[in-house]
Amino acid sequence: MVAYVLRRLLISIGVFFVATFMMYLLVANAGDPLEDLYGITDPGDRAARIASRTEIMQLNTPVVERYFDWLGGLLSFLWGQGTLGVNRTGQAIEPLLGLALGSTLRLVVLATVLAIVTGVAVGIVSALRQYTSFDYTITFFSFVFFSLPIFWAAVLLKQFGAIAFNDWLGDPVVPLPVMVVLAVLGGLLAVSLVGGRTWARRGASFAGGAVVVLGVLLVLSQTDFLARPTLGPAGVSVLGLAAAVGITALVSGLANRRVLIASLAGAVVGIIVYVSTVGVLGDPTWPFLIGLFVLTLVLAGGVGFGVGGIDRGRAARAAVLSAAVVAALSFVDWLMFAWPAYVSSSLGRPIATIGSNTPNFTGTLWETTLDSLTHLVLPSVTLVLISFAQYTRYTRSSMLETMNQDYVRTARSKGLTERTVIMRHAFRNALIPVTTLVALDFAAIVGGAVITERIFGWRGMGSLFIEGIYTVDPPPVMAFFVVAAAAVLLLNIVADLVYAYLDPRIRLS
Repeated sequence: MVAYVLRRLLISIGVFFVATFMMYLLVANAGDPLEDLYGITDPGDRAARIASRTEIMQLNTPVVERYFDWLGGLLSFLWGQGTLGVNRTGQAIEPLLGLALGSTLRLVVLATVLAIVTGVAVGIVSALRQYTSFDYTITFFSFVFFSLPIFWAAVLLKQFGAIAFNDWLGDPVVPLPVMVVLAVLGGLLAVSLVGGRTWARRGASFAGGAVVVLGVLLVLSQTDFLARPTLGPAGVSVLGLAAAVGITALVSGLANRRVLIASLAGAVVGIIVYVSTVGVLGDPTWPFLIGLFVLTLVLAGGVGFGVGGIDRGRAARAAVLSAAVVAALSFVDWLMFAWPAYVSSSLGRPIATIGSNTPNFTGTLWETTLDSLTHLVLPSVTLVLISFAQYTRYTRSSMLETMNQDYVRTARSKGLTERTVIMRHAFRNALIPVTTLVALDFAAIVGGAVITERIFGWRGMGSLFIEGIYTVDPPPVMAFFVVAAAAVLLLNIVADLVYAYLDPRIRLS
């Protein structure tokens, strides 16, 4: 494997040099970098500016020589001694690249992770319930989302997810006609999820879903929950214990009592930490929160390991996962507690439509986190809607193919439970083609989401690239290209290694 990785790295380095050379030549010959200066009316000023930019961009030097000068700077930069050059105004590229990369990662990583998790999970369920109403519903919406023009979806979200929603927050009461429409949609969703072979069963599913949605909307309207949301210790405890049961069902099955007890114990550890630290989390620091989270996981893992018996490995994993869910719920509860203060400080317009944060905004850690998250909501949803469809379809088709393999039938014939057959045999092998898609997506995220960034006013990698192309300025474009190309090459190697881990029959030689 070591020889394989070294060989791939050497090949990737060769590809990298050829690609950077071609990109530099294309950008440098994409237009005239002095074109915007020709319109200056003062001859003296025009000549001075042209001379200054010519010197900064080395326009009197042949393009190939400029490329090798840039390449020498890049190699020196990798050794910690050189620079990535300057743009046409004389600004150093390194800080521009750092700001752009940080902004893009904030925007796209969350959306990509959400799309992967939800898309893979829904794709698996869709495959297991092939040709049911749930499968047809997911297929329909997947194609709808995949067909949406991203700029059109982004504009609609700005109008209805931000402007209209902020207006509604002034008096957050759901009108009765809207309740009825949402109740009908909830009933239809229940039919698609639960289904049924008879019309009576489908009618019962529809009625149950509609009643639940209508009841929830009535409670939200009457309790002012949307204006002052909270989970509280009771909500965190109930949801955390319910999550522990669900985690046990996935990890080992509810019949394994020791794992169930360990999972519940992990949730209890998280609840105890949440309740005991209420007095010190009014305005904490990120290092303190991260340390508290790690401590919670360590305690939960120790408890799970202690009560797990002969199955202590799975018991510890279940306990850690349960504690992590409770920690996440506790974090959400603190954000909910800070919501009224943040809405007040944002003048009743909390959902932002442009930018990555509110200029000069100050507040507690929870309020500044809410500010960052509310700026992330719309662009993240836009990206998730588009990416969700491809992950769902890829996972569904891969899972269906895997479920028809001989080794899956053999596992069933040996008397293994359906959960074991799916999670240990089918799911792992179904991830192999999905891994390729995940690797390419993670490599692409550093390139930014050009359209989404422009619509929502994010200054990310996409903006760095587009502005460099428009102004015929090679250094910013090459900085973008170096990061994007390196990510693509390295993550393709990682994907090959993951193939061998997922399927031991795959050998790297």
